[in-house]
Amino acid sequence: MLLAGVNSPPIFPRSISALEAQRRSAADGRPVVFWRPGCKYCVRLRIRLGRSARQVHWVNIWRDPAGSAAVRAANDGNETVPTVIVAGWPHTNPDPAWMREQLSRSA
Repeated sequence: MLLAGVNSPPIFPRSISALEAQRRSAADGRPVVFWRPGCKYCVRLRIRLGRSARQVHWVNIWRDPAGSAAVRAANDGNETVPTVIVAGWPHTNPDPAWMREQLSRSA
């Protein structure tokens, strides 16, 4: 039961479309995280970000075809998540400590 809860969308802040995430990121400088349910690396990132995860724009690639396409474009055709876009540059499966540093810079 715990595993199902950890791998489900409710532990993640509300997902938005890739287009909306890119628009918001351009306005506020915050990272965009592309994720999907069941991804243990996405869960690790989400948990280690703690409350600061609310500062990130989350895109569920299983619900957003444009998000899925953006991830494939950044990862040689693969849907590797989490893929994080910071200042227009993709970072695949970044270290959570690095992500916290990026969030402190965009605050």
